[in-house]
Amino acid sequence: MLDFAIFAVTFLLALVAAVLYLYPASRQAAGIPGITPTEEKDGNLPDIVKSGSLHEFLVNLHEGYGPVVSFWFGRRLVVSLGTVDALKQHINPNKTSDPFETMLKSLLRYQSDGGNVNENHMRKKLYESGVTNSLQSNFALLLKLSEELLDKWLSYPDSQHVPLCQHMLGFAMKSVTQMVMGSTFEDDQEVIHFQKNHGTMFFYFQVWSEIGKGFLDGSLDKSITRKKQYEDALMQLEYILKKIIKERKGRNFSQHIFIDSLVQGNLNDQQILEDSMIFSLASCIITAKLCTWAICFLTTSEEVQKKLYEEIDQVLGKDPITPEKIEQLRYCRQVLCETVRTAKLTPVSARLQDIEGKVDKFIIPRETLVLYALGVVLQDPSTWPLPHKFDPDRFDDESVMKTFSLLGFSGTQECPELRFAYMVTTVLLSVLVRRLHLLSVEGQVIETKYELVTSSKEEAWITVSKRY
Repeated sequence: MLDFAIFAVTFLLALVAAVLYLYPASRQAAGIPGITPTEEKDGNLPDIVKSGSLHEFLVNLHEGYGPVVSFWFGRRLVVSLGTVDALKQHINPNKTSDPFETMLKSLLRYQSDGGNVNENHMRKKLYESGVTNSLQSNFALLLKLSEELLDKWLSYPDSQHVPLCQHMLGFAMKSVTQMVMGSTFEDDQEVIHFQKNHGTMFFYFQVWSEIGKGFLDGSLDKSITRKKQYEDALMQLEYILKKIIKERKGRNFSQHIFIDSLVQGNLNDQQILEDSMIFSLASCIITAKLCTWAICFLTTSEEVQKKLYEEIDQVLGKDPITPEKIEQLRYCRQVLCETVRTAKLTPVSARLQDIEGKVDKFIIPRETLVLYALGVVLQDPSTWPLPHKFDPDRFDDESVMKTFSLLGFSGTQECPELRFAYMVTTVLLSVLVRRLHLLSVEGQVIETKYELVTSSKEEAWITVSKRY
């Protein structure tokens, strides 16, 4: 197998191996344009390595072969869709569960069956209500955490370089762990020990870190130390969640957390554990990266930052933000949508072809893995004029918002973790931009690393100065 340290290989493995190994191999590409395998055993994995990442590989593939393309993962056929029109044709007849959730469950080796259509619908409703209720009940907490970060940044001199990625990851993890686990776990002495040593955050980071590295290529099993660290981190997270699930059953608390909505539904403990784990992991990383990229783009666009400040000042005045006022911050939402698009926040998602399908004139065989090349679609100049320009005003257009909704980044198709991230980031920006000018560090070039969620290769540094 190719070197497990090469991220492009491990990312692709993490994305597809959990489902593809279950199905028989085929060398028949069904007439779909694309490339033939470079190697008999590894398929096109050497080409992905050469490109630098799966996203960059797909960019080149779609440029060369069109909106519907094929390549090979080992001995398996993979089809990628790279335009809005191609996605429309595939999404409409193939509405299934959230691909991010399905993928993470496979990577965590959770085996519970999603059940029939009615059960899946019920679980989705519980999941969504858990997000809504926990956000409403813990809004004051979000505001408090945002103000704590503001106070820290206000204490810095103007020339102080702020490690943005580090601060945003800590902020996101604090927000998610408290909204999922609540304050009740502070009564448990063992969990207090975890908190005092930032253990809970370490466990989240350790689990996510291994998901982003060689999880399914055998490299985790080859390293006894890495495997033990990962398994210990996952065990500790599950231990904490199981205790909280047991504690919340049959009791009423003034603070409603995500787990409460699942406990109140007709789910067994394993389902509650899995959904809580998936929400925690996905929300942490998506929120952290959305906050990071939003602030990065604001530091490089003085005009956008000024316009956002003026909207916050007009809508909020001297009052703190409230859930009701968030709906009035339309330009802020445009900033976040454009952040997701420009950063290509989640560059790839995947669905398994349940039944034989058709996109354009091409037949997609049953049990083919179909990639949604979202990073390609989000930079398509035929859909997004001047696609590399950070321009929140483009989302003033209702048709643009409809396209964004189709891709799963807003509206009814929006994943709950992203909805959570939008809310948290809005609260944070309303607090920071009101009091601070967010400034870039001169000469800094932020290079992009395309993972399950897009991040910067190195720490992103900013400086801040006080507005008043």
